[in-house]
Amino acid sequence: MPASDRELNFARAILGERNFRDVPDEEVLREAERLLLDWMSGEIRMERPKLYDHYALLLLALTRRVRHLEARVAALEARP
Repeated sequence: MPASDRELNFARAILGERNFRDVPDEEVLREAERLLLDWMSGEIRMERPKLYDHYALLLLALTRRVRHLEARVAALEARP
């Protein structure tokens, strides 16, 4: 079965066999963003419960906003 035909479990794809407490937030954000981008572009499918596009858009927007704000904070902290 091609990868695009296989339905992924969103949490399992991020966590693997680890407990959620063992996965750093940065990794969760990075992998969630990757999965959501791939899902929105039709490159992967998610198993039930399905993510609906309005939720995915919100999650993706929040992920991007967090990254933008982190960059702004880092720039401000780097000022003398």
